[in-house]
Amino acid sequence: MKLKIILETSDDGGYTAIVPSLPGCISEGDTREEVLKNVREAIELYLEPIYLLKS
Repeated sequence: MKLKIILETSDDGGYTAIVPSLPGCISEGDTREEVLKNVREAIELYLEPIYLLKS
């Protein structure tokens, strides 16, 4: 599954990642690498209930 992720720089430093197709799925990190790792985890947690229902 491919999802669009929007990265924005935060006013306080670091980055914010937003997943437009998953309302409320947002994450932050101090570096690009950290925010991408964090948003992947946020996506997995967001979608976990859906996968559990299909099992």
